[in-house]
Amino acid sequence: MSLFKARDWWSTVLGEKEEFDQGCLCLADVDNSGNGQDKIIVGSFMGYLRIFSPHPVKTGDGSQAEDLLLEVHLRDPILQVEVGKFVSGTEMLHLAVLHSRKLCVYSVSGTLGNVEHGNQYQIKLMYEHNLQRTACNMTYGSFGGVKGRDLICIQSMDGMLMVFEQESYAFGRFLPGSLLPGPLAYSSRTDSFITVSSCRQVESYKYQVLAFATDADKRQETEQQKLGSGKRLVVDWTLNIGEQALDICIVSFNQSVSSVFVLGERNFFCLKDNGQIRFMKKLDCSPSCFLPYCSVSEGTINTLIGNHNSMLHIYQDVTLKWATQLPHIPVAVRVGCLHDLKGVIVTLSDDGHLQCSYLGTDPSLFQAPKVESRELNYDELDVELKELQKIIKDVNKSQGTALWPMTEREDDLKVSATVSPSFDSVSQATDAEVGTDLVPSVTVKVTLQNRTVLQKVKLSIYVQPPLVLTRDQFTFEFKTPEMTSTVAFSVYLKRSYMPSTLDGNAVVSYSRPTDRNPDGFANQSEDDQVNVMGFRFLGGSRVTLLASKTSQRYRIQSEQFEDLWLITNELILRLQEYFEKQGIKDFACSFSGSMPLQEYFELIDRHFELRKNGEKLEELLSERAVQFRAIQRRLLARFKDKTPAPLQHLDTLLDGTYKQVTALADAVEENRGDLLQSLSRLQSATRLLILLLGLWQKLSADQLALLEAAFLPLQEDTQELGWEETADAAISHLLKTCLSKSSKEQALNLSSQLDAPKDTSRLKKHITLLCDRLAKGGRLCLSTDAAAPQPMVMPGGCTPIPESELEERALEQDSAELFTNHRHLIAEPPMPEVPPLQGVLE
Repeated sequence: MSLFKARDWWSTVLGEKEEFDQGCLCLADVDNSGNGQDKIIVGSFMGYLRIFSPHPVKTGDGSQAEDLLLEVHLRDPILQVEVGKFVSGTEMLHLAVLHSRKLCVYSVSGTLGNVEHGNQYQIKLMYEHNLQRTACNMTYGSFGGVKGRDLICIQSMDGMLMVFEQESYAFGRFLPGSLLPGPLAYSSRTDSFITVSSCRQVESYKYQVLAFATDADKRQETEQQKLGSGKRLVVDWTLNIGEQALDICIVSFNQSVSSVFVLGERNFFCLKDNGQIRFMKKLDCSPSCFLPYCSVSEGTINTLIGNHNSMLHIYQDVTLKWATQLPHIPVAVRVGCLHDLKGVIVTLSDDGHLQCSYLGTDPSLFQAPKVESRELNYDELDVELKELQKIIKDVNKSQGTALWPMTEREDDLKVSATVSPSFDSVSQATDAEVGTDLVPSVTVKVTLQNRTVLQKVKLSIYVQPPLVLTRDQFTFEFKTPEMTSTVAFSVYLKRSYMPSTLDGNAVVSYSRPTDRNPDGFANQSEDDQVNVMGFRFLGGSRVTLLASKTSQRYRIQSEQFEDLWLITNELILRLQEYFEKQGIKDFACSFSGSMPLQEYFELIDRHFELRKNGEKLEELLSERAVQFRAIQRRLLARFKDKTPAPLQHLDTLLDGTYKQVTALADAVEENRGDLLQSLSRLQSATRLLILLLGLWQKLSADQLALLEAAFLPLQEDTQELGWEETADAAISHLLKTCLSKSSKEQALNLSSQLDAPKDTSRLKKHITLLCDRLAKGGRLCLSTDAAAPQPMVMPGGCTPIPESELEERALEQDSAELFTNHRHLIAEPPMPEVPPLQGVLE
């Protein structure tokens, strides 16, 4: 709707970091000037009261100094401002300001100025009422049919209506069954107060019923009330609208017809004064405010509705007549006469954007140029089409199906990463949670070089927790070819457990991502020949690396099984790099020890135990939260009861339940941290197990990728899906496909739904069976041919792979003897000569 815009007539921004709501805006001739010109009265939650009289020189001008008639700080937050006949003995208009604990009525007057500064305005306090209860909102009118004056009704936060007859307090009544206050309005035709209760129903109460009902201030009935002088407060009519209400307005055509408008969260309703629905309209957007007013056409009502899409819709009954765009989300809207301009729309946002606008359109001044008509030559068009088709065909042949040649795509941008060989002189670990005095950091530099012009280049870095980066995102603009940009950031350990891998990912996106992995760590030794080296991690654990002087073996040992992964993997990478530089092509690493399944199973049990503990804690926290809310409701009912009753230690129970909820919430957070740490340890151990299986059975890179996909399906646990069930499903699939012994096993179908297991016995059994079948010659492959049964030839023969649960249970006993508990892992690479550790680690 580009044509339909709110034409800015005058606008300003009120204060700094002030907040406003729907009751903070009012339009009226508050200074009783008698010229029919309204003034804009605005109150804020910061306690500032402002009165404006806009006089723009031209349309769209901002606020001038003379437009602000008055600005005063009342110190208390202003909830609502209204203008009416609130002072006895006069029919002049006065300003009522509602605070949370006070109602103040002021007179606003102006003094003609004799100098260039103009007129002077001031306010004078006529009277005030100190409230015994916290106020929510108010309404006013000629309650009871009084003439020439307005009475005020204030609704408190606990559902009490307090009526003030100008300078005196009249009475107070509690609305029956009230939990939370709703919008409040007064209908002069029916002499009723209309509100929306927390039961999501519109309720109407007669003023006479409120006046003669039992006094809310008297908790105990007197003898006179028992005899029948006091009446029970009953509702006149109700209507269930099924949603909470934002505002209520009452519009009267004349004294014989009036309508009650209710703005809900999804609909707005028009009701008759007896509670029957006249019409309703379902809204497409979430509304923020509204204002019904009588239409020029007889018998119809126009309604302004603002929404959270910064739009202002104008409805005539249920028909949308106009839609206009606003520069802000309105929380209050009014219509008035300003500077002899009638029908000015005044809107106020929650952050203080005040705007006076009118409805208008921008006519389109563009005219399409005349097109010269000429006859088409179809023969020439056919020739041109064939030439273009030939060009497209030649391009596709030369480049294949790709949009760009692969070489050009790779040469568009070159990315290189370097890791500093030493720690930073000044550590960048500012928020580390490791229990040491100083956590070191290492600097990584990433260099980007472009061949062509690139725009919106974004570099993203990711490392495995608990490693963190000082900065993980960078942006570039390569406006000319052959530019080079280098960025630097630091990496450090945030928590006191080991990461599952030291690899990091650097992704550069301009139209396609490009991954690069940073290098590992480096270390040196002063001795020429060193056969032992120790590593101490920041978390406190230690790993020792020993090179045999008499045999071609390395030994890696540690107190924790999962801590062996990083050093073992790095040692293999350094050995491969060392012998590649020496020109030895037949170098290979092997592992001759037994699989450390017992230590691996302990980590699985620990992780699964933390998952179960988390479920129990969250279930217990939910139960305590339900108990806490139930006690709150019981106490609220006791407090609101007109006849006080003993609390029966409900307050003690509430305090104890609150402490339990707090303690359980802390326990849930602590368990989540432990679970994240346990998953990282389990991932490290899993990577080590996969590495040892590959060295043990000489598995290829594709087979190792299959194992990694089966054992490491998730980056993190969720409440719906955990590591145990996903890994078990993947391993079971391998056992029933490529590692199966017969077609009978291949015919077994796996469950399509993954549920959390009761224990880890089945998973551990399948892992043991997987290792046993790999030991007996099984090979991993996803092709259908490889999944067919193949004869396995092993030196010394082998036991048959079980086909039933009884055979699997028997196999567990044999596997327990096969895979014994070892904390010392031995790697035996067949090489001509064992290189010194210094040469390997340089």
